[in-house]
Amino acid sequence: MTTRLTVAQALVRFLAAQYTERDGVRQRLISATWGIFGHGNVAGLGQALVEYGDEMPFHQGRNEQSMVHAAVGYARQSNRLSTHAVTTSIGPGATNLVTGAALATINHLPVLLLPGDIFATRVADPVLQQLEVPYAGDISVNDSLRPVSKYFDRVTRPEALIPAALQAMRVLTDPVETGAVTLALPQDVQAEAYDWPDEFFAERTWTVRRPGADPAELAEAVSAIRAAQRPLVIAGGGVHHSRAEEALAEFAAATGIPVASTQAGKGSLRHDHPQDVGAVGHTGTATANELARQADLVIGVGTRYTDFTTASGTLFEQQGVRFLNLNIAPYDGHKLAGRPLVADARSGLTELTEALQLHTHRVSGTYIDEYSLDKERWEQRVDACFEADEPDIRPTQAQVLGALDALADESDVLVNAAGSLPGDLHKLWRARSRDQYHLEYGYSCMGYEIPAAIGVKMAAPERNVWALVGDGTYLMMPTEIVTAVQEGIAIKLLLIQNHGYASIGGLSESVGGERFGTAYRYQSDDGTYTGAPLPVDLAANAASLGMRVLRAKTVRDLRAALAEARAADTPTCVYVETETADTVSGPPPAQAWWDVPVAETATRPSAVKARELYERHVSTRRRHL
Repeated sequence: MTTRLTVAQALVRFLAAQYTERDGVRQRLISATWGIFGHGNVAGLGQALVEYGDEMPFHQGRNEQSMVHAAVGYARQSNRLSTHAVTTSIGPGATNLVTGAALATINHLPVLLLPGDIFATRVADPVLQQLEVPYAGDISVNDSLRPVSKYFDRVTRPEALIPAALQAMRVLTDPVETGAVTLALPQDVQAEAYDWPDEFFAERTWTVRRPGADPAELAEAVSAIRAAQRPLVIAGGGVHHSRAEEALAEFAAATGIPVASTQAGKGSLRHDHPQDVGAVGHTGTATANELARQADLVIGVGTRYTDFTTASGTLFEQQGVRFLNLNIAPYDGHKLAGRPLVADARSGLTELTEALQLHTHRVSGTYIDEYSLDKERWEQRVDACFEADEPDIRPTQAQVLGALDALADESDVLVNAAGSLPGDLHKLWRARSRDQYHLEYGYSCMGYEIPAAIGVKMAAPERNVWALVGDGTYLMMPTEIVTAVQEGIAIKLLLIQNHGYASIGGLSESVGGERFGTAYRYQSDDGTYTGAPLPVDLAANAASLGMRVLRAKTVRDLRAALAEARAADTPTCVYVETETADTVSGPPPAQAWWDVPVAETATRPSAVKARELYERHVSTRRRHL
């Protein structure tokens, strides 16, 4: 039996029938579609979404990149088991997807991209917005999505949709390969009819695997752990993707091995778990980084070992240190010349715990006492950063986080991605639940926070979802505030005004750049941005987009505004201007290095001094072979 439908109609019906299942829980794979319509998709997918609106919910976006961010936020909150599709027209609508696609792929988060494309028949050539390529007739702007997609196909004939759609679902549900998946859809093919086999529209369930460890690799891993005197676990985002938090807590409690976390892995253990020692790497705690420097075995669980985690190859100093990498991706399992344990994080941790319990293995009490005392000292430093003895003065950024920390409970989710906030949050925030800390730091994309918070709130409407945004990030992409208002998505926006790119300003100063081009100020006569602050009212801007705005001038105001926003059932913004220099209770400085090359030749004293310091750090880098 067959059913005659357009390609776009067939695709919408197919997507509505796709499900995932893991641990006996079944849910829609593509639960909704975001779209901005133009001539490349309005008559195809636009018409199909109207035709089958009862099967495929639709959300209206304001910026194509933002729509991808919202889908990614939804996917992460849904443990990668459910996501959204995003449709755009050809031309700028399609190329606006590239940044979001890169973010999704780098972070291993599934999203389905459905950009319109030029005519497959070439009857209208060049069509409006078409990029003409003299040396190749089969290239369009959509080809810019190839390097940032885990799967890419261009559906140039109706019947080609069947294998392309099935391959797309395979990749979206693969825990190793998942990321952005792109099906480029020529606008004439979208509207073309075909007799589709009814089997194409039957419900299909994609099982998300939990592979266990190879027995030989498991035995080697157990031997390595038993032989270690100062082992340290580094928990990455794979712990969350696998829902392995309980398995990690059991492993840590049974063995006494301390657990540090990357940006993506923070919250793998609650902040008050005895074995949690906080963040590791360039934005890490003194406790975790000192343990990393002295560790003889580093047990990576679901981590990619980015340069922020390894302090650009300078963190793991112990002579003879070795790495054991539990990862579902073999590529990551072999990093740092490590012993791979290729398995799902939950399965692998459970197997390790059971095997080690047979030997009643546990690290020494002296080691436990050492890191427990260091953790207490660090918590005292956090308290000092959060404390505000004078409630009627303008807060520092750390005090802003302290006010939110005092208010939050397990139901709150924090969304952030870029600026100075990720470093402060990684060091200072006390994660109270497995999914409270939602930092996108694989791509650290300015503009991610507001649309991602919308996606998180869609996936978890019962949660309090906070988008933490600096002024630089806000100006990148505030447009989805309109979407939150339109759809009544009650996100909370904490908008911090510090008059510029504070994070890069600090980095610029440390590498001899003298904060050049990082302040939001008028230009001075010498061409530098050192004049008066710009008279930009971001609170008024947010209000003009329909958001309720609460202004806070002091620490006391801030506490009241945060409490009011948290209780609100409509999209609400808390706007606060912070001290530009955290001289009162700023966060502790970086506890580990990060390699940003400094000019090798320069005449300005700041750059010369920075280069001398850089060369000293570079000399400590090592390759783990």
